[in-house]
Formats: sequence, structure tokens, C-alpha cells
Amino acid sequence: MSDAIQRVYEAAAQARADQVRSAGDRPSQRRGGELPGTTPLVRVKAERIELRAADGDGKLLHFNGFASVYNRGYEMWDMFGPYTEQVSSGAGAESLAKPDLDVPLVLQHESLRRIARTTNGTLTLAETTVDDVEGLLTDAPALDPRDADVAYIVPKLESGLIDEMSFRFMITKGSWSPDWMEYHIEGYDIHRGDVAIVGYGANPHTQGAGLRTKQLPLAERTEADLRQLERDVKAELYRRGHLAGLDPATAPAMSREELERIARSTLIAPRA
Repeated sequence: MSDAIQRVYEAAAQARADQVRSAGDRPSQRRGGELPGTTPLVRVKAERIELRAADGDGKLLHFNGFASVYNRGYEMWDMFGPYTEQVSSGAGAESLAKPDLDVPLVLQHESLRRIARTTNGTLTLAETTVDDVEGLLTDAPALDPRDADVAYIVPKLESGLIDEMSFRFMITKGSWSPDWMEYHIEGYDIHRGDVAIVGYGANPHTQGAGLRTKQLPLAERTEADLRQLERDVKAELYRRGHLAGLDPATAPAMSREELERIARSTLIAPRA
């Protein structure tokens, strides 16, 4: 992580520490690439995806893969800026044990594009480990190629054009790290959510203002982007009564000296 990216994370963490009531609070306006007001998503590079002929007459297809990988960090955003999030082992155990669990396997989180579902026995979900991968395993053993959505997605999976998955859920329990830079999802409810085969891991074009419009992965941003992020963070801290001597209105272009001053500030320095 570059020094500029690190400063963005640290500034967001300090603002979060000043405003969040307790380490057990869920992220406010938690965002990946989804639009405001939608259910949180976790999109990951799918692992152990397999598509093969099902047992029997060979007409059906068997799909499985991890919709989420546990204990691996990924970038997320809240109202203060970026942070690292990960799903903890066993986070879905209570939800997955529900006798009436209703979760479909869909394309791109579109509810009508269902190709399997737990309620009719065509989909099973389990927290498990395969080799070195632990997560939420999706297994649909009898996809019907006569289904238009199955026929649409199969050649894309086989060719590698599509190779990512995602799941839609509600956070029921979690906690922030002591430095407010990481959030661990310790419980989630996937009942009436979904698991999905998706085209991309995140949508960089989101609605909103300020920090919430900046959704590109930090590592892909230019130096100008990072400087704008630092201005945004500084403006938010100034609005909250911090950094009174660094009015962002008087510094439309940040100098190297100013960046170093922010980096040295006790308000933004990482906590021990």
C-alpha cells in the first residue's frame, strides 16, 4: 500500500473513531459498488467454480463454487471513507440452519433470473473448506439447459468470460478493529437474500456525493485522485471541528508540504 493510500485509510479511520459509538456498530452507509439503499453485497473472484455434466443421462449440468471466501480482506467504503472488511468463519451458521431457508442462485442479483433455489431442493449452501479455500459453497447439481438463463450463462462460464460470484445478505453481528480500519462480519442472514453469478466484482460508477462517489479500488487511482480523496477527508474533518488551521476552502491544490503536515498530524496518525 502506498503512503498516499495509507493516509486515506488512516484519515477515514480517525473520522470513524470520532463518530462511531462502539466497536460493535455496523458500518454506516456500507458500500461496495451497489447503489444507495440496496442490500449489502460482497463480490469476490469466485473460487473452485466447476460446471460439469450431472450424474445420470448427461442432460443436466452441475454447478458449484464459493459465493464468498472467508477470512480474506476486501475493500469497502462507509460514510467516512475506505476500510478493509472480511467475513469470519462460521458467520452464516445460524442463518444457513433455518429450516425454511429461501435463497435462489441468480444472475447478476436479478431476482427473476433464478436458475436454482434452496426451497425446491435444486440448491444447497454450506460453510466449508476445500483445500485452502474456506467460505460459502454454492452447489446446484441439476441445472436444466432448457432454461434460457442457464443456456445464456453456461458458455460464458465455460469460456472464462464470467468468473465471479457474489452474495446478498444482512449483517447481524460484527466488530471494528481497535484502529477502526477493519470490520469483521461475524454474523450474517442470507434468508431471502441470494447467491449470484456476476459479471464484475464492483461497479465503480455509484451515486452520492463526497467520499461515497469514490469507488475505484485505491490501487487503481492516479495521484490526482488520491490528492482529491485527501482533500475530501480533510474537508470532512474540518467540518466536524478538527484541523481548524487547514481550511480546505483556502487550499484547492494541496502542496507536498501540506500532505506531509496531514500525515504527521496526531489526528490522522495510526493508533498504536
